[in-house]
Amino acid sequence: MDSKIYAVRTTIGQERNVADMMSARIEKEGFEVYAVLVPHDIRGYILVEAKDRTEIEKALRGVAHNKGIVAGEIPIADVERFFEPKPMVTKVEQGDIVELISGPFKGEKARVVRVDLKKEEITVELFEATVPIPVTVKGESIKVIRKEASESEAGG
Repeated sequence: MDSKIYAVRTTIGQERNVADMMSARIEKEGFEVYAVLVPHDIRGYILVEAKDRTEIEKALRGVAHNKGIVAGEIPIADVERFFEPKPMVTKVEQGDIVELISGPFKGEKARVVRVDLKKEEITVELFEATVPIPVTVKGESIKVIRKEASESEAGG
């Protein structure tokens, strides 16, 4: 199997939908597309492994939110980093502003109070709470909105 990897541009926020619609077409029509990857780190793109560019073009025909294939192939070495999941907590620091994206406090904004790398948990204080109560959540249930202010701003 001789395959190549290409990047497909999508509407930001629609990466998963494009991948799902494309996968459905591939299954139905039998195109020689071997893998579709939706990397969390890259917004507005999906990565597709196929026999050649033409197979991807055929699979994308009629798929909404698809903005075309980026020129050139992507070396496998550039894609390998997406196969090793990195815990979300490694990107979060004390003082960061986050939004909870799952659980009972979904949609709430909070400030990070403590990060537990071993357990992959983050303790936050919700902004909307009348009394600041620390809440511990899993690292994958938050989205960083704003990083901690730089020390030059804090020092004044």
